[in-house]
Amino acid sequence: MSTQNFQRTEVDAQEELAVKEELNKKIKEQKIVVDELSNLKKNRRVYKQHPNSNIFFMADKEEVLSSCKKELDTMRKDYQDI
Repeated sequence: MSTQNFQRTEVDAQEELAVKEELNKKIKEQKIVVDELSNLKKNRRVYKQHPNSNIFFMADKEEVLSSCKKELDTMRKDYQDI
């Protein structure tokens, strides 16, 4: 019985590590998005992709930047909770 429990905990640890690595990758990508948006000139246009489609709509740069920062903060919080 103890070997089964050990195997389960080892599998759980591997799954948790995979989830943590994937979340870390997404956090790095989101950091890049935030940095790129932060460094854009004021007169540059920003487009946001419509969910689940290939259609892009013009969006306000500040709103997009704000939502990206919120998403990054949420990802960081989730990463710390793991």
